[in-house]
Amino acid sequence: MKIGIIGGSGLDNPAILENAEKNEVQTNFGNAIITQGTIDSKEILIIARHGKNHKLTPTQVNYRANIDALKQKKVDVILSTTACGSLRKKMDRGDFVIIDQFIDFTKFRKNTFFENFENEINHAPMADPFDDFLRQILINSAEELNFKVHKKGTVVTIEGPRFSTRAESNMFRILGADIINMSIATEASLANEAKIPYASIAMVTDYDCWKKDEESVSWEKVFEIFSDNAERVKKLLVTSIKAI
Repeated sequence: MKIGIIGGSGLDNPAILENAEKNEVQTNFGNAIITQGTIDSKEILIIARHGKNHKLTPTQVNYRANIDALKQKKVDVILSTTACGSLRKKMDRGDFVIIDQFIDFTKFRKNTFFENFENEINHAPMADPFDDFLRQILINSAEELNFKVHKKGTVVTIEGPRFSTRAESNMFRILGADIINMSIATEASLANEAKIPYASIAMVTDYDCWKKDEESVSWEKVFEIFSDNAERVKKLLVTSIKAI
C-alpha cells in the first residue's frame, strides 16, 4: 500500500516518517519534491503543498505536478490536510471537518490535465469528489481519538491569497458552503482526473469574517492555531494510515 499525503499550512514537516528521504520527481507539468518513508510498514509519500517554508501562494502551487508526481509513484490513495475558515457557528476552532463536497471559486488555476482533447475527450465525473471509504476511515479515526469531528462539509475554495470580504463570506454561506479555504477544490479535481482516491482533513482555525462578534481572519491567527494543533492532525493521519 502506497499512501500520498499533501500537507498544508503548519503541516509540511515529514517528522512522522521513518527512514525518510527526499526526492525530486520530474513531470510534464514541472517538478515536485517528495519525502518518502514509512509509517506502520506502509510506504508514505509526503508533498509540502506550499513548498519549503511555505513560499508558494495558493495560486502558485503547482497542483498538477504534485498530483502527477504521486501518480507516477503509483500511490493507491491520497490524504490531504488543510486549514480552513468556518462558515457555520457549529464548526468551531480546532474542530475537524471531513469534507464531502466542494464549490470552486478559483480563477487562475491550472485545474485540469486536459488542456485540449487531441488525444482523448475527458470530462471527469465530479458528483462525489471525495472518496467515501477514505472519508469513513478518517471519521472513525477521529472518533477513536475523541476528536470533535464533523462527518461532512462543503468547502468553498477561493483564489486567494487575500481573505474574503464580509459580503463574499455571507454569499458563500447562502450558497451552502460550510468551510472556506484556498486549495482543496483544485487538488480534488486533479486527483479525480488522475483516478486516485482522495480525501481531506480540514481543521477549523477561524470564522472567516461573516461572524461580527468574532475577530476577522488573519494569517497570523490561522498559522498560530493550526500549528498549535499540528500534533492532533498528525495523530489523526497516523491512526488513519494504520487503518487503511
